[in-house]
Amino acid sequence: MTLVARTRARGVETLSLDAPERRNALSAALVGELADALTDAGRDGDVRAVVLTHTGNTFSAGADLRDPPTPQALTGLLRHIVELPKPVVARVTGHVRAGGLGLLGACDVATASDTATFAFTEVRIGVAPAVVSLPLLPRADPRALARYYLTGERFDAAEAVRAGLLTVCGEDVDQVLAPVLDGLRRAAPEALAETKRLLTARVLETFDRDAADLTALSARLFASATAREGMTAFLERRDPQWAV
Repeated sequence: MTLVARTRARGVETLSLDAPERRNALSAALVGELADALTDAGRDGDVRAVVLTHTGNTFSAGADLRDPPTPQALTGLLRHIVELPKPVVARVTGHVRAGGLGLLGACDVATASDTATFAFTEVRIGVAPAVVSLPLLPRADPRALARYYLTGERFDAAEAVRAGLLTVCGEDVDQVLAPVLDGLRRAAPEALAETKRLLTARVLETFDRDAADLTALSARLFASATAREGMTAFLERRDPQWAV
């Protein structure tokens, strides 16, 4: 079963996370398939830019708790998006949770409908937003990250724009996206690649400095008794033992 659908129009490759029955959770299989699709797009001279979007009402619910990717695989996927020599644009029309926000942070431009919702839910299952911080900390507002990392609160698209997690939102995401794609189609491919290199330099410095430590932290937390209780409580639709 294909988990990432591919379509192309006028030099823009659209990759759609296509596991709506699992809320496009980041399983090991989906992460691997998305990485392969990005590699193919990056090598294809006919591709000017990549749009990352989704089917169903959820962009991504974060890590698939039944078949999670390794922290190393998720780190590698996020770095792959950042390093891809083509601009990657997120198109969101639904909910984004936890690891899904890492995908947004890795993209060069992130657009959403104004009905989309967002939350860093890691603390509510007993872990931390470790790996997703690699692209997010250099790009997003630190005060906003402090609040939403620590509380797991849900917030809307307008707040996501203010916090630097989104570039722009609007009632019709495709109307918002149209001038972005028009601009990318008019740009020289070599100029796009070099401009993206300028824009992502600080993000890649964060990966170089912190990826090993944050990947290890993620692995340790997901293997903990606290995380086992948090994930079990989530799957059983009950409060974890620590909730007061």
